[in-house]
Amino acid sequence: MQYLSMFFWLFFIFSLLTPWLKQRNLELARISLINRIEKGRKSRIIALIHRQETMSILGIPLVRYINIEDSEAVLRAIRLTDPDLPIDIILHTPGGLALAAEQISLALIRHKAKVTVFIPHYAMSGGTMISLAADQIIMDENAVLGPVDPQIGQYPAVSILKVLEDKDKNKIDDETMIQADIARKAIRQVRAFVEKLLVENKCDKEKANKLAQILTEGRWTHDYPITFEEAKELGLCVSYEMPKEIYELMDLYPQNPGKRPSVLYIPLPYKKSISPPNK
Repeated sequence: MQYLSMFFWLFFIFSLLTPWLKQRNLELARISLINRIEKGRKSRIIALIHRQETMSILGIPLVRYINIEDSEAVLRAIRLTDPDLPIDIILHTPGGLALAAEQISLALIRHKAKVTVFIPHYAMSGGTMISLAADQIIMDENAVLGPVDPQIGQYPAVSILKVLEDKDKNKIDDETMIQADIARKAIRQVRAFVEKLLVENKCDKEKANKLAQILTEGRWTHDYPITFEEAKELGLCVSYEMPKEIYELMDLYPQNPGKRPSVLYIPLPYKKSISPPNK
């Protein structure tokens, strides 16, 4: 009975420590790879990667987005970087708080050395705003950016204003009228900020005004994917020469392992001259 009780407690302690050790090893692997990339590129790497990770023993996934904690951490990293040292920021985000994205963008635009943004998969909304502060945007050929039109609660600001156009004002409730006033201000503020950001990034004022309007006017839904080709047509400084180490780093940010994977493949490179393994 004593041995059984000891075995139970050992098993319990092991169960508690295993997730922590696994997460710790993952973090060490990330730091090691980031250090290797920094040495190769002679730059400061800042990774702003939002995944749905399981961080606790209960297996509860955390939904991540750009918030004030992110902006504080990025600003701290920039302050610790010599003004003459280039910054490479790796973005993988659905967006988030406009204030946080604007703070990060301003800090990057004020950095004297070259700023490069790497987008291996997507950088939507606030992620796109941060990208506009970079001297160069390197995207995977299949990666996407997104519009930066402001959202008021769960609705796009431009859609709230459309209600005023399509409906008699006497039949609109006070709350909607208040939201419309906020929406009008939000669009004006975000558009002015994006234009200022582009101008400070050596973009022609006329071009900056046009691009700011396109990205904020709500011509698309907020999750519209701006592809590499479209980004180039818009006049953004984009390239698709993505270092393989960036993909390796993304592999160290796995999705929630508790879920059954919906995509399955043999993780080996296949060449035309080599047939896939037999089933």
